[in-house]
Amino acid sequence: MTATHRNTPDLFALSQIHGPVLHPGDDGYADEVMGFNLAALHTPDVVVGATGADDIVTALRWATATGTPVAIQATGHGANFPIDHGLLINTARMTDVHIDLDRRLATVAAGAKWRHVLDAAAPHGLAPLAGTSTDAGAVGYTLGGGLPVMGRAHGYAADLVRSFQVATPDGTLRACDPDHEPELFWALRGGKGNVGVVTSMTCELLPLATILGGGVYCPGEHTEPLLRAWADWTRTIPDEMCSAFTLLRLPPIPEIPEPLRGGFWARVAIAWPGDPAEGERLLAPIRAAAPVAVDTVEEMPYAALDRIHMEPQDPLPAREGCALLRDLTPEAMRTFLAEAGPEVPDHPLLMVEIRHMGGALSRPARLDDAICSRDANYILETVGVLAAPPAAAAIEQATASLYAAMSPYGTGHTMVNLHGTPGNDTDRARAWTPETYDRLRQDKATYDPSNLLRFGHTVGS
Repeated sequence: MTATHRNTPDLFALSQIHGPVLHPGDDGYADEVMGFNLAALHTPDVVVGATGADDIVTALRWATATGTPVAIQATGHGANFPIDHGLLINTARMTDVHIDLDRRLATVAAGAKWRHVLDAAAPHGLAPLAGTSTDAGAVGYTLGGGLPVMGRAHGYAADLVRSFQVATPDGTLRACDPDHEPELFWALRGGKGNVGVVTSMTCELLPLATILGGGVYCPGEHTEPLLRAWADWTRTIPDEMCSAFTLLRLPPIPEIPEPLRGGFWARVAIAWPGDPAEGERLLAPIRAAAPVAVDTVEEMPYAALDRIHMEPQDPLPAREGCALLRDLTPEAMRTFLAEAGPEVPDHPLLMVEIRHMGGALSRPARLDDAICSRDANYILETVGVLAAPPAAAAIEQATASLYAAMSPYGTGHTMVNLHGTPGNDTDRARAWTPETYDRLRQDKATYDPSNLLRFGHTVGS
């Protein structure tokens, strides 16, 4: 149902929107603007609840006519930047997924979560390259490249995209693929939402019904031997073995199961698409490295992907960040332990994780794209929960200290989806190489010359 509009001429075009059009103070406004990351509290002048591509096109034409900046949100998992004023287009109602079994393709609407795609594909033994939480929006995740749980085995989510339907800020609905508007197609695979609003994407699906997955949890005091064993192990395992080393300092809340609740844990999470017995054999050195308190590794349906990393299912205020690492040298591990290990009392970060890159994530893309993390062997990620002002200050300090200390071992770059709150132009540019950043700026000037898409992790035009 369309909300009552203000009686002003410049809002007349929004009366053509099929979904709700809401303003501060309207019933439903707070729910419409809220995303998963509660740290980014949005206060746009108007929010459009898009029901289809035509609503997005209409909203963009109105924004262009009125010079109103535009932000896009589906789930808000990547909402690290609060939207102040302007127009927010909420695509959460656009969740259709169409499976083409003959060509093994999924066409995914703008607001669909990976859970929607999995539910549509899994009955056919097919799988998308989803991330660690299937609650995340498929399109926004893929626009940032998309770092899947099965990335070492199959590459980035953007590697499997065949085409996009995208509305550019001038209100033109365009189809782009390698043969039609190839520059736009390039910019949308790893360049995030800098050049348009994707209304749908079509991507390949994999014939993958089951995997071996889960986590090996050791008490946090055994962090050092487990970390060193995992780092050595990652240098010998096949490309298809996907894993991450994680430090978890979990709060004593009912949502976390016993015995993990309220504890400090060192975990190695794995996902293996091959023979389960071979995966178990490969995992033996990890299980032998330190006393294992909880072991959730099992053969599971691929659609049960959320069991592996066990990410939070409810919205929370989070401070995220990442850094791409070249290697885990002995010096790098000593630095990591000094910053975040068991000897650091009252460390404030909920999660500190090092994911193994390489494998298919390091191979050149079949088609040129804007992903700039193929030279990294690992990625460091952090999450802190901003529960109260004192905690927020401690989280900021611990996060800054860790990344500064680990910078000698890094590539100097981040991944745009995991970058965290974007800072100035120099900070934003760290998500890409200088050459890719310059090319994205040129594309921004072509497709969004008025810089309407200026919220979030954007580039300068």
